[in-house]
Amino acid sequence: MKIAFLGLGNMGGPMAANLVKADHEVIGFDLVPEAREAAAAAGVSVVETAAEAVADAEAVITMLPNGQIVLSVYEEIVPAVQREDVLFIDCSTIDVDSARKAADMVREAGHSSIDAPVSGGVVGSEAGTLTFMVGGSEAAVQRAQPLLDVMGRKTVHCGDAGNGQAAKICNNMLLGVQMIAVSEAFVLGEKLGLDPQAFFDVASTSTGRCWALDTNCPVPGPVEGSPANRDFSGGFASGLMLKDLGLAQDAAELAGADTAFGRAARDAYARFAEIDGPKRDFSAIITAIRDGQLNA
Repeated sequence: MKIAFLGLGNMGGPMAANLVKADHEVIGFDLVPEAREAAAAAGVSVVETAAEAVADAEAVITMLPNGQIVLSVYEEIVPAVQREDVLFIDCSTIDVDSARKAADMVREAGHSSIDAPVSGGVVGSEAGTLTFMVGGSEAAVQRAQPLLDVMGRKTVHCGDAGNGQAAKICNNMLLGVQMIAVSEAFVLGEKLGLDPQAFFDVASTSTGRCWALDTNCPVPGPVEGSPANRDFSGGFASGLMLKDLGLAQDAAELAGADTAFGRAARDAYARFAEIDGPKRDFSAIITAIRDGQLNA
């Protein structure tokens, strides 16, 4: 298939490269020179504009920073496609309202679309083991499935347009709350004289078990691959967690849902980003909890 891929950064670049490995023709575009160079080295045919990338594409995949940019790009590219019934797949994590506006734009132009945000991080994008949370019609999901299968390991159809984004932000709100709770538990244990490994051995086999504990453990030692063992480098950046928690709160306000703990988590990560910056893994919030900085 001839695929346009817009957004060739840390996530999009490896996803596009996996499509090339599966013998698809991928035409890519990104504003960042380094991203374009890396994609070209992986076999992506890099062009000068987004409109040029999509002109003769059968499918268009986007991986972009936010909903405003997605809508702006769609306003440019939807009229630029030349084939009939092109499939649009947006893998960005954006607000639900923008996802539905993008879907409306595509449908009104006679094309098909899904919103398909991902879970699995850079490691998953490189390995082709992402999970896609998909919103859109059953027919559009079936059309997209062969491409999603190249880039990921699991696809969950969550309902109509925008519901993929809804699932993503609900999941990440849960994750953000869990990481704060896990971090507070470790800090409390430390202050009570409890060895972190002993606490991990108990909690990871008891009712406190969760991904934030047994995969992304915020203290070094118990989980070899967790970012805590490398000064919280890599992983899922705290700035991205703050973005997703903000999207969750925006959605909660529009839907009239009371998400007090989600709101508290957003505020905690906003404070942490001011203290620590947005780049380290979100589990680094334990350092601010340990030092009492979030209450300052």
